[in-house]
Amino acid sequence: MKHKTLLQRFALLLLSLVLFTNVQAQQKFTISGSVETESSGEALIGAIVKVEGTQNAGTVTNEYGFYSITVPEGDYKLIISYLGYELSEKEITLTGNITQNVAMVEKGKQLNEVVIKSERDDINVTGSEMGVMKMDIRTANKLPVIMGEKDILKTIQLTPGISSAGDGNSGFYVRGGSSDQNLILLDEAPVYNASHLLGFFSTFNSDAINDVTVYKGTIPAEYGGRLSSVLDVKMNEGNNKDYHVSGGIGLISSKLNVEGPIQKGKSSFLLTGRRTYADLFLKLSPDTTINNSKLYFYDINAKANYTINDKNRIYLSGYFGRDVLGLNELFRFEWGNITSTLRWNHIVNSKLFSNTSLIYSNYDYKIGINSGLDFDIISKIQDWNLKQDFQYYASTKHTVQFGFNTIYHTMTPGNIKSRGTQINSTDIEDRYAWENAVFVSDDWKINDKLNLNAGIRVSSFSALGAGTFFSYDMEGNVTDSVQYDNGEFVETYIVPEPRLAVNYRINEQSSVKAGYSRNAQYLHLMSNTNTSTPTDLWIPSSQNVKPQIADQYSIGYYRNFKDNQYEFSAEVYYKDMQNQIDYRNGAELTINEKVESELLFGDGRAYGIELFFKKRYGRFTGWVGYTLSRTERQIDGINNDNWYPARYDRTHDVSLVGMYDLTKRWTISAIWVYNTGNAVTYPAGRYTVDGNTYFYYTERNASRMPAYHRLDLGATYTKITKKGRESSWTFSIYNAYNRYNPFTIQFQQAENNPQQTEAIQTSLFGIVPSITYNFKF
Repeated sequence: MKHKTLLQRFALLLLSLVLFTNVQAQQKFTISGSVETESSGEALIGAIVKVEGTQNAGTVTNEYGFYSITVPEGDYKLIISYLGYELSEKEITLTGNITQNVAMVEKGKQLNEVVIKSERDDINVTGSEMGVMKMDIRTANKLPVIMGEKDILKTIQLTPGISSAGDGNSGFYVRGGSSDQNLILLDEAPVYNASHLLGFFSTFNSDAINDVTVYKGTIPAEYGGRLSSVLDVKMNEGNNKDYHVSGGIGLISSKLNVEGPIQKGKSSFLLTGRRTYADLFLKLSPDTTINNSKLYFYDINAKANYTINDKNRIYLSGYFGRDVLGLNELFRFEWGNITSTLRWNHIVNSKLFSNTSLIYSNYDYKIGINSGLDFDIISKIQDWNLKQDFQYYASTKHTVQFGFNTIYHTMTPGNIKSRGTQINSTDIEDRYAWENAVFVSDDWKINDKLNLNAGIRVSSFSALGAGTFFSYDMEGNVTDSVQYDNGEFVETYIVPEPRLAVNYRINEQSSVKAGYSRNAQYLHLMSNTNTSTPTDLWIPSSQNVKPQIADQYSIGYYRNFKDNQYEFSAEVYYKDMQNQIDYRNGAELTINEKVESELLFGDGRAYGIELFFKKRYGRFTGWVGYTLSRTERQIDGINNDNWYPARYDRTHDVSLVGMYDLTKRWTISAIWVYNTGNAVTYPAGRYTVDGNTYFYYTERNASRMPAYHRLDLGATYTKITKKGRESSWTFSIYNAYNRYNPFTIQFQQAENNPQQTEAIQTSLFGIVPSITYNFKF
């Protein structure tokens, strides 16, 4: 009852703030509009809009380029700024509400600085949000990466609190969370497997991306469904003024991007395609088994938008990607994502902005076995999602965001479809679920020094029929089974998720922030390997699998130096997690009707400190990131019910990143990374039965893999003609000092001495050079 009362008070406080500020603003007028680029007509996200001559009258454009400022009647100068663009100033006489759209002019190419954030220089000090980072695509394009394929997922892993899952894996861990606890969005559509070629590349083509934002601290109330982080990726809208073609040719992949107006100044399109051609080299082999094999991926990004009038704009975007691996005619493995978003932006009035989205997402994989057995293994997860967001600009001190989200999930855990007589078909029942949420938040500028962002999200999740649902005891034995009809409610959970962030401005250069957030997760990834694979399964919460819940507390100090040229931050966090999942020894997760019987549940905790120092401007730019952390689990039935390290627990994580402009055309870059090896369970001994050697294990994750470290080097030559055509050559060396980092370590009986046990380390890469040619006209 006490908990309910606190939530009621929290909601009433937000409501009273909105009503109070609305009354105060009734005697004022509002300036609103959109900010876009003059050259392409694309919205500018995070542009700074100020009204000169007023106190605290300023804002930034939202993710669709819209802004709204309310000030008293009078004569003003409206000032709009955005990094890399000329300052825009507009003289305004305000006697009523007005609309002022702004087209920003890009600065000349003399600006060669590479930065991470596309916002105001001191947003890290002034903003209330903690643990948030915006990644500029230009930064990712200048850093050396494997095979020369630029990758935003690899770039964000160079920042504190975000750890790489290792070579051959595009997954990442955030502040003690597993890889499935990260919500990855592409134009609002969830991406369930963001990797190509078993993790060597990510699904995101940098040529199609406009904005990348990562939330790892106090996640805004409009996001939900995952415990650890949100990676919000937005695609380019396409140029509505002129046609442009760009692309790149690399050692194993090439890409092409085409954009332009459908109706000049009113609508535009974007079409981007990418494909690897490693399979073409396989055909050079004289071995028929190899030259008939397949190894490639391709993806397509497409987007179109249409401006109906000054108040309405619609967007349609989509992604389609597929990976194919095949061994002659014996084996075929393919997987991929499909996403689609239909979005309607509507300006209700000068203070209220609406965004309505209908979203579709599908991830599936298929394994085909021939060789006389002739069967297919099929699995998928599919979502239909309706999302409604409102942004209400109550006054210069209050911006309120509210809305709802409803998702219908369909999950196929894994079925066997026989094409012959030796294997029987096996159909495991699909699982259905309905997930809902409502949210409200208020960004309140209390005074010049104090800023508060308070919000609450209330989420619900219902497991639905049709199907048979089992109950299990502590040993995983079935105790009951119930048959549910189509659409019948099996189990429903409702979780309130409050969020709070406070920023106290010490002076113009520094601030202290504190935050708290609760997040709930209802979908869970089943994987008992050290790295995620395309065959991992998603299962919904049920009467056996409770939703995961995390409460995160954080505090940080932020300081800028020399007119925001240098940035420093230190954040400390503690995360308490409920209903964490681990597996029984020898758990079988694939094609298992009773997969929930293989699961064990308990608590988790993660804590650490993140240090970040960055140089933003000048010929030399870069950053240093360091994380000291601990991640642990306590689950009944594992490790004698004692706390043990999670397998992705890493004590130390270091990233050094540097970029230097040698000339106007040459830029060199370097990356060095180091992290403590993953926690693993090594055998504590062995025994022999009938001449066969078996290993036995004691403490869970009590040992460590060897430490991981690597140096990458890169150089980029860029040439821009007087007509604006651009071309570049990028040279990179991945793992420059040829370090053989461990991917797996296995134990076996020594061939020469049966009395000895030997460890066999597998490494994916030594040194890997690459070269890529890019063009744009």
